[in-house]
Amino acid sequence: MEKFSSFDEIKKSLEKKEADCKTIVSHYLENIQTKAHLNAFVEVYAHSALAQADRIDEKLAKGKAGKLAGMVIGIKDVLNYAGHESNASSNILKGYVSQFTTTAVQRLIDEDAIVIGRLNCDEFGMGSSNENSAHGKVLNALDESRVPGGSSGGSAVAVQANLCTVSLGTDTGGSVRQPAAFTGVIGMKPTYSRVSRWGLIAYASSFDTIGIFSKTVKDNALVMEIMAGHDEMDSTSSRKPVLHYSELLHFDKKAKIAYLRETIESPALQPEIKENTLSVLDKLKAEGHEVKEVQFPLIKYILPTYYILTTAEASSNLSRFDGVKYGYRSPKARNLESMYKLTRSEGFGEEVKRRIMLGTFVLSASYYDAYFTKAQKVRRLIKEYTENLLNEFDYIIMPTTPSTAFKFGEHSGDPVAMYLEDLFTVQASVSGVPAISLPNGKDKTGMPIGLQVIANSFKEAELYAFSNYLSELTS
Repeated sequence: MEKFSSFDEIKKSLEKKEADCKTIVSHYLENIQTKAHLNAFVEVYAHSALAQADRIDEKLAKGKAGKLAGMVIGIKDVLNYAGHESNASSNILKGYVSQFTTTAVQRLIDEDAIVIGRLNCDEFGMGSSNENSAHGKVLNALDESRVPGGSSGGSAVAVQANLCTVSLGTDTGGSVRQPAAFTGVIGMKPTYSRVSRWGLIAYASSFDTIGIFSKTVKDNALVMEIMAGHDEMDSTSSRKPVLHYSELLHFDKKAKIAYLRETIESPALQPEIKENTLSVLDKLKAEGHEVKEVQFPLIKYILPTYYILTTAEASSNLSRFDGVKYGYRSPKARNLESMYKLTRSEGFGEEVKRRIMLGTFVLSASYYDAYFTKAQKVRRLIKEYTENLLNEFDYIIMPTTPSTAFKFGEHSGDPVAMYLEDLFTVQASVSGVPAISLPNGKDKTGMPIGLQVIANSFKEAELYAFSNYLSELTS
């Protein structure tokens, strides 16, 4: 069977009776087995996926199948799926079996999507290279000596290497968009609160969003319209109506587009990325769109603000993992205090421990106002400035990442260098606005370059339509 490059191709194949759901699942299972060395999947649900396929084939025969019948999805290992293990790629949750299913995942299953397995990631979503997983690193299918990006590296590679149709990741500071850029696929982070977080193993609760990897904008939009919407189980989820994004992809207006001078002139920016980004801006000008350079005076504060707040939230969220009720418990413990200390020091990886300690420090009584309170104030200023820009312009365009995929080990000894990989993605996360990464050519080594587009809150329909237009313009 030939590989499918979109869900539309799968639907046509089902309609023409050239394939059924079972053969489609079998096709992906064969790909997963062939490319197992990429380490994208932590666990493959072969038996349950084939059983799901059988049930959906019966529904198709009766004309009662859902919108996603035939779509095969993989889910990041921080999304709970009832009856299956979920451990956030951490030893601290080794052996933990979910008692419930994440709302976003359940909504896809209800429309007959088939879950084929859980995907590798940086531990608790903390990382930019997928080198921090208890399950080992994920390899970039285009160059196996290079990282796939993180933290949703397994989710990106699963779509890149045709191991599933679409995958779910999470984006706290760029963990969908950055790996999408590194692997040459599309990665979408919605507005914060657009998709329910219920069932997501939390890293930083005021930043975490569930995002989507796909090969086409239409597939991404279709999955988003089904996942999004209010959830009674998540009080932070928005009640704003969800549009049929996949049916609103036509773009025929002249847009006002801003690009940030500081991103284009950043000394950290790889020359080919700068060249390809400027090329897109020139094409947009030639098409009659208004393209304007703007300055963002707060840009140097975005990354420190992000890391102060997310580490503080991580310190709080991860305090629940102590070996008392579930997950790993140190066999060396002699009393209650040693059980806490040994369990957490043995169960968590180095990067997670680093962030917990940083977060505990900024939340401590002596430093709370100096760091945490001040960072919250700066976050509000960044959000207001970003929203003001997006009230004046339809979109902000910038590179997704300062560099293309780097080699394994290149930044692992320098946490600050690794954190700088989030330089261009954290603005949308701090502001809570939607952002997407689209493929934008390759560098001289053949590695993909990403183009990031940001829109105002709850403007997913407009962002998808413009992204679809951009995909055609840059193809």
